[in-house]
Amino acid sequence: MSRRYSQLNLADRRRLFHFVERKLPIKEMARQLGRHRSTIYREIRRNTFHDRELPDYSGYFPTVADDIRKERRQRLRKLVRHRQLRELVIKQLKALWSPEQIAGRLLADGVSAVRVCTETIYRFIYGKEDCALELHQHLAEARRKRRPRGSRKPRDGTFPAACRISQRPDFIADRSQFGHWEGDLLIFQRDLGNANVTSLIERKSRYTVMIKNQSRHSRPIMDKIIETFSPLPAFARQSFTFDRGTEFSGFRALEDGIGARSWFCDPSAPWQKGAVENTNKRIRRFMPGDTDLQPCRNASSSSLLAISTTSRESA
Repeated sequence: MSRRYSQLNLADRRRLFHFVERKLPIKEMARQLGRHRSTIYREIRRNTFHDRELPDYSGYFPTVADDIRKERRQRLRKLVRHRQLRELVIKQLKALWSPEQIAGRLLADGVSAVRVCTETIYRFIYGKEDCALELHQHLAEARRKRRPRGSRKPRDGTFPAACRISQRPDFIADRSQFGHWEGDLLIFQRDLGNANVTSLIERKSRYTVMIKNQSRHSRPIMDKIIETFSPLPAFARQSFTFDRGTEFSGFRALEDGIGARSWFCDPSAPWQKGAVENTNKRIRRFMPGDTDLQPCRNASSSSLLAISTTSRESA
């Protein structure tokens, strides 16, 4: 029997239904399902259907038991049981906090004795019971429905297997060493010109750099990165992690220009560079897609738009 606990699923309940019909002992049911006997006992006690008016229709039925379990979990949700926590989460969402920030600060500041994770907040926002609140409009992307992971269309590029993110050393993945960056490109409406912004965030410190570009072609973008990072010491610009967009196909210029290695996410997996993706959501609050970057052309001769430090969020 596995030491790792997991909830019974519908397939398990269908098997359990046949065991109940055969009136097998609880111990034998548990053995055949690979569960502890207490798990089977609780399942039958909690999810058996009872009809006082028609007792002959009472009993343990797999689909009914699964529905009872779902209804109970919805009834016992944290943001339903704890009204003050619910009001606090709604207040922070309306103040344009992300679910990641809310969950992280609740834990770090000890504001609430009840812990709530990021996924709980997202389910609260997109749940059928609370959809009337329209809290999705306070998120960075303001989507009415959650987009499943992997739904983006794959984009092919010329990126060697040796540069895949799976080949990236562990000390970069665990953020134990300074000088490793994640990069992405923020694009704007075509009718406003070709100007765009390269956002780069250092994985350990969350130090963020934004660079304005006048072209979406890869070589000019790489040249701007080289120009911006050349003054830094070598240990502060060791590597960059990008997605497989064609704007990063000229990555070899970084190694030739500043000696920085480049790594690339798997196809359709930009979440693998989550630090810059989350930072872009914050930036988009103040620089949406219809922002006109052309007035910035005469404001400064430097290509560096902004450098800031973002706070670390706890998931």
